Formats: sequence, C-alpha cells, structure tokens
Amino acid sequence: MFATSGKLSRKIVGTLVVFFLVATSAIGLTLLISWQLEGVAAAINDAGSQRMRTYRLGHLMARGLEAETQVAGLTAALSEEVERFGKVQRDLQLGDPLRPLSPPRNFEVQDKLHEVEQSWRKRIQPLLEGYQAGDHEERSAVLDRFDRELEPFVSSINELVLAMERSYAYDTNLLRTVQAALVLLAILGTVILIRFFGRLVIRPVSVLHAGMRRMTGNDLTVRVPVTTDDELGGLAAGFNQMAEHLEDAYGTLEQRVEAETRRLAQRNRELGILYAATSFLSEPAPLEALCEGFLNHIKTALGADAGAVRLYLPQTDKLYLMTYEGLSDEFVANEGQLNCGECLCGEVFQTSRPAAFATANPPEGMRLRSCIREGFATATAFSILYDKQRLGVYNLYFRRPQALSEQEIHLLETLGHHLGVAIENQRLKSREKELAVSEERNLLAQELHDSIAQGLAFLNIQVQLLQDSLRKGKADEAMQTAGQLREGVQESYDDVRELLVHFRTRVHQSDLDSAINAALEKFEGQTGIQTEFDRIGTTVPLAPSDEIQVMHIVQESLSNIRKHAKASHVRVVVNREIGTSKVMIEDDGVGFDPQNDPNCHSDRHVGLKIMRERAHRIGGECRITSKPGQGSCVTLTLPKENRGSV
Repeated sequence: MFATSGKLSRKIVGTLVVFFLVATSAIGLTLLISWQLEGVAAAINDAGSQRMRTYRLGHLMARGLEAETQVAGLTAALSEEVERFGKVQRDLQLGDPLRPLSPPRNFEVQDKLHEVEQSWRKRIQPLLEGYQAGDHEERSAVLDRFDRELEPFVSSINELVLAMERSYAYDTNLLRTVQAALVLLAILGTVILIRFFGRLVIRPVSVLHAGMRRMTGNDLTVRVPVTTDDELGGLAAGFNQMAEHLEDAYGTLEQRVEAETRRLAQRNRELGILYAATSFLSEPAPLEALCEGFLNHIKTALGADAGAVRLYLPQTDKLYLMTYEGLSDEFVANEGQLNCGECLCGEVFQTSRPAAFATANPPEGMRLRSCIREGFATATAFSILYDKQRLGVYNLYFRRPQALSEQEIHLLETLGHHLGVAIENQRLKSREKELAVSEERNLLAQELHDSIAQGLAFLNIQVQLLQDSLRKGKADEAMQTAGQLREGVQESYDDVRELLVHFRTRVHQSDLDSAINAALEKFEGQTGIQTEFDRIGTTVPLAPSDEIQVMHIVQESLSNIRKHAKASHVRVVVNREIGTSKVMIEDDGVGFDPQNDPNCHSDRHVGLKIMRERAHRIGGECRITSKPGQGSCVTLTLPKENRGSV
C-alpha cells in the first residue's frame, strides 16, 4: 500500500501538466500571431502612404518649374518629403516597436520591399538629387525622366502593398484556425479530464461511498473491489480490512463483554477483600485477636481450608505460630517454631518473595513436608512486612488444587503489608503505654521523695530524740518532741491526701478552665487562702494529654504555695490573647531569691524540677520569678503550635 501511494497523484499531475503545456503553447501561438497582425496593419498603412508620397514628389517638382520665385521653398519641401520617404522605408525594413510596426516576416514581402528600395535608390533618388542641383532646363529634363519612372515605381509599391495584404490575410486565417483548434482542444481536454477523473477518482470514490452506506446499515459483510494499485486502491483495501475487523469484533463482542464483566467482578471481589481486611485491621485489638481476625477474613474470602500466621521473634531468630485454623495438632507440633531459612516459610521470610505451589510437585526448599502429610493440594506463603522490615509470614492451604492469578497474588502481598502495619501499630501503642507508665512512675517517685520521704526522715529523727529524752527522764523535752512528731505526722498525712487528689485529677472533655477552678476551690477550702481565677481571651482547647500536664503544673505550684509561701492570696491567670498563650500562678507570700536559694538547685527540692520537666514534655517553658517579701509567679508559656489553644 505504501509502495504505490503516489501512483494516482502522479497520474493526475502528469495529465494536468500535459494539458497545461498544450494549452499554453496554443495560447502563446495565438498571442504571437496577433502581435504579427498588429504590426502588419501599420506596415500596410505606411507602405500605402509611399505611393501618395511619390506623387507628391512629382507634384512638387512640377510646381518648381512653374513658379521660379518659389524654388527655394519647394526645394525644402521636396527634401523633407525625400527624407520622410527614406524614414518610412527604414521602418518597413527594421520595424518600430513603439507604434507597433513589425518588419516583414515572409520572403515575398521582403523581396518586394527590396525591389522598392532598389528602385528608389537607383532610379528615383538620383533624379531628385539632379533636380535639386540643376537649372531650369535640367530640372525640366529631370521631371520628364521622373514622369517616365513614376508609374513603374508606384507599381512596385502597389505590389509591395498587395504582398503585405496577402501576408496579413494569411496570418488572419492562421489566427482563426489556431483559435478554432484551441476551442476544440479545450472541449476535447475537458472531455478527456472528465473521463480520466471519472475512471480514476469518481468511480472508485462512489464504490467506497456505496460500501460505507451499506456498512452504516449494519451490513458488515460488504467488501469493495480493489481494481487499482494506487491510493484509492489502498483505500479500498483498507476499507476491506476495516470491514473484516469490525465483523470479527462484532462477532466476538458478546464474549469480550462477558470477559470484561468477569474481570470487573474479580476486581470488585479483590477490592471488597482488601476493604474488609483493612477495615478490620484499623480497629484496635490485641495482637493475637488481630492475627486471628485477619486470618479468618482472608481464609473465608479466598475459600481456603486452613491458614496460619507466623511472627518473627528477633531474640530467638525464629518464626512462631501465632494463630492458625484448620491445622492438626501434629502439624502445629512440627511447625510451631521454625528457624529462619527452614522449610519454605523460612525461605519466604528471608527473601520476601511469595510462594504458591502444588504439593504434588513441591519446590526443593520444602524439607519438612508437613503440608503434604496434612493432605493439602496447594500451599501458599506470603511475607508480613512493615516499611521493608520483615515481621513474619502467613499461609493459606487448599485441599483441592487452587491456581492463584497474578492479581490474587498481588492482593495477598498487599494484605501482608497491611497486616504488618497493623502489627507494628499495636507494638508502638504498647511501647507508648509502657513509656507513659514509666514516666508517671518516675514523677510519682519524685513527688513522694519531695514530700513523704522527707517527712518520714524528719519523723525518724524526732523518734530518736524522743527515745533519748525518755531514757534521760526529760519529760518536758519528750512532750515537746511528741508535739513535733504529731505535727510531722499531720503534715505527712496532708501530703498523702494532696498526692491522692493530685493523681486522681482528670480534665474531662478538654475543660481545663473548670478543672483549674475546681482545684482552686479545693485549695481554698483546705488552706483558707483566698483564690482568684481570671480568663483572658477564648480559643480552641489543647489536646487532653497536654491539658493534664498543664493541670499538674498548676497543682504543683499550689502545693509549693501551701508549703512554703505563707501567702494570703493566690491568683491564676489563663491568657489566650492572639499571639499569646500563657498560664500564670501568682501569690503574695514571702517569696525567695531564685538565683541564690540552694533549694532551687538541689536534688532535695524536686518540685520546681518536676514542673519544668512537665512543661518540656509538651514543648513549653516554665519560668519562676520571685523576690524576697514580694511573692512569687510561675509562668507557663506554651509552644507556638499550641498558642491560642489553651
């Protein structure tokens, strides 16, 4: 088709070029003849004027003899006529393109023009020169001789004019003939072009158009004849190929629709399995329940007869059977623990490549052969991964031969990744809880050390003093020491109550203001110290875990005020203005010097250190400002991301 793609165009272009050349040649010939005719008419006119000019020369010569007084003027007129006669002769010979006047183009006219020129130079022009140079008698003799030469000379001019007229008539007839031939050529060329295009273009296009109409009428059996090997023949062949393709496609349309429907149903099934598994894995559950639920979902969805989930324990470098369904006790006993690289599951764990095989033809790596003894026809193994970290392997077993498609294998690999993410999330949550408990225990130990431990140490010293006083019989010292013991026990009791209240405090529904207000009311009821709570601005609340830390800092500040400040008024301010997020606890107590007070930097006094640790935990900053006799102020500044959220 591509080899003959230029044949039709070459035919059309060649025909048009030939027609153009012939038409151009004919038109050029008519233009040439018309130019000749235009020049010949002017030449005939000039040649005819030579006769009149010859008679005028004879007339001027005769008048010159009659009027002697006017000889000079007549001689000048005679010279002018002679000169004009010569100029016309030269124009007839050479032509004048400005008029236009064409020179003679056939031999007869050239011969006649030459005869006139010879007669003029040899016979007429010498007589005129002798006439102008002679006296009266000589001019009379010359005039007689001129009269004798006049008629033959004029006859030669007449013959020249007749020859020109015959040439003009010939050219006119030739022009008419050429024009008639041009008309016939145009008619014939039009007929030829119509037949040419009708045979090469119109008829094949009509056949193609008729075939297209039949095809639009659902006649897919239509074929058009391929009669040429040019472009239209290639179109006909392409039309036939298209018709065959459409006929085949229409014939197999139902089968392809069924295949596509099955494919879409398979995709929907896979998406349903994936959605159900991911929805289950997103719910919080213990690790064992998570693996059991996942295995149950996958086993039911794929119609497996048994399954297992094996998790890797780095401490022992083994795979442990976390959960299973449909497996015998013997199978569990044999494969409850697997070394990495042992049997096929160990190889899948190490390589992270899935495996699905028929037990009738097991791979070389299957050494334990528990699957074969269990009676399974098909066994599979897929990795459990989290961010390229291998966490374990899960298996599906089928008692009948089961061929898994590439899409199903890819789906099971994806489910293994989702299970790995869920397992890692559960482990991270467990570690987070352990870390939180450890931090709370550390804080509890610090607060017990700062309060009850110091109180018990004081009581131990007082008991020793009491024993010493009793041994010495100093009743007054013993009573004084007993009073101090009583005060120490009461203070330790108050510390215990405060710690119990402190660790039972919770911020419900992110209502920090209500929690601070309740703590102040409780503080005022226990100590008799007047309290005040101010709120500046409003905005969205903090996260619950951050609000608990803020509340603990407030309670620690109130505890320090109760123990050390000897204050009569306490004010708590929560500032939520734009660009600011602070909590301030102010008192009008005795105050202290934060730079020089050794308790602020010693391990015995850990209350201030605990407050700073809690502020650092939520990304904030806790500063204490105080002067002796001017009270104290604890300022908690929240981080930028939490500003406007207290």
